[in-house]
Amino acid sequence: MKNKLNQILILLLFFIFCLNSTSYAQITSQELDALVEEAISKFNVAGVAVAIVKDGAIIHNSGYGVKSAASKEKVNEHTQFAIASNSKAFTTTALALLVEEGKITWQDKVVDHIPEFKMYNAYVTENFNIQDLLTHRSGLGLGIGDLMFFPDGSDFTIDDLLSSFQHFKPQSAFRTKFDYDNLLYLVAGEIIARKSGMTWEEFIKTRIMKPLNMDNSYPSLEAIKDKSNLASPHNSADGELIVLPNFEEMINGAAGGIYANVDDLCNWMLLHLNKGKYGKDLENQLFTEDSQNEMWKIHTTTDVNRNPRYNSHFSGYGLGWGLTDVKGNMRVSHTGGLPGMLSLTMMIPDLNLGIVILTNTEPGGSAFFSSVGLTIMDSYLGLDDFQWIEKNYERLSARLESGDEVTEKVWATVAKANDTHIVSEDYIGIYEDAWFGKAEVFMKEGQLWFKSHRSPKLNGPMAFYKANSFAIKWEYQDMNADAFAMFHLDEDGRAQGIKLKGISPNIDFSFDFQDLDFKRIKSASNKE
Repeated sequence: MKNKLNQILILLLFFIFCLNSTSYAQITSQELDALVEEAISKFNVAGVAVAIVKDGAIIHNSGYGVKSAASKEKVNEHTQFAIASNSKAFTTTALALLVEEGKITWQDKVVDHIPEFKMYNAYVTENFNIQDLLTHRSGLGLGIGDLMFFPDGSDFTIDDLLSSFQHFKPQSAFRTKFDYDNLLYLVAGEIIARKSGMTWEEFIKTRIMKPLNMDNSYPSLEAIKDKSNLASPHNSADGELIVLPNFEEMINGAAGGIYANVDDLCNWMLLHLNKGKYGKDLENQLFTEDSQNEMWKIHTTTDVNRNPRYNSHFSGYGLGWGLTDVKGNMRVSHTGGLPGMLSLTMMIPDLNLGIVILTNTEPGGSAFFSSVGLTIMDSYLGLDDFQWIEKNYERLSARLESGDEVTEKVWATVAKANDTHIVSEDYIGIYEDAWFGKAEVFMKEGQLWFKSHRSPKLNGPMAFYKANSFAIKWEYQDMNADAFAMFHLDEDGRAQGIKLKGISPNIDFSFDFQDLDFKRIKSASNKE
């Protein structure tokens, strides 16, 4: 009887050990290949690259699909993709190096290094520190001022950017609420340039990429001399893969300028998983564990995803990284998005696990990296197959369908609208916004047109919609960004100002039309 009890106890202990062991039935490379191919087909993505690092080694590293729907050339592990906002962690790492060298501190006031920096009130200006640039807690709204570089091709300079913040209206109290922004990362890039004597691009290449042997990654599109292995961005909104032009980053790349491949990004993830150490035997150290802890510490809290699947308790933003817990393990991650380029970096330090996924198609790219990334993560957490592809496909389809219904109704209303009462001269003129500059409403081929003077891709015909509102169909169609132009009229019916608003509910937040307030400065009668 005693021996039998001992046998039962041993079996019970073994069962408990199996439940708590980290040696779960993890996804194999063959299963991952099949998963990726299924997701490529489901989400109509041209090409992707996926890599996994585990316990200090690269265990999967592969490309799938094509770099371009036109050339049909295959993606491989060295194919460069725009990683967009995954560049932000490179910027915070660069700042960490300057902190360790004693050239700055995290709490330094921005005005001490950039005297011309000016926020929306004196208190915020005087107290805004370097970490405030990185943690999305400025008090300004989501995507504030992104129209300076979305779409690309504008002529805004760093001086324009530094003087713009005083004109924005805060949406919350300083340091109380998370609202994602890009412009303040460009200011951080300027600090790196002023304190290091190098451009942001030079610093990233020489101080981070070169030591890590990221030989096929670049801090900017311009830096890529041989573009033979560069993925092209695509749009598949109408079911057909359309090749888009590459996005030209402006001012500096601190918010989203890097082009990299999954092979090099494995070295990047291993650096962070090893707390700043790198090399064959981790004999080199790029930054200290203290810097790692500062980057991976929550500085701004965000709402927790209460999905019981992961039993998460906290969520927030560190320095260039999103932070939460999944099944008792901290997850460090970030996503990135530019026209036709979407990416995911995700690490679970407790499991010594890193996952990177790069894609070259929207709108399906984000659903792709979410589905594949979560499936990989779940396998290492010992969770069941949640059918992420099907669930995300349903969500994406519903979102696109809902957005299409809205835009179709708008253009149907435009087609039926009676604009015979419109007096074009009442709207023609030059308008000016305090931070975005001048825009013009003029006649072209018998129709009213809108064009921005500083962002030339924002131009297109205006069609009467309702009341004092027109719908603008931009000539730029790389992203879904068509907008309403709503005129403010005086007592005689002459336009005095314009407010803009995106038509589609699915418009990217970087088209922050809501932050514009154009005032008419010249009318048709005195137009030069």
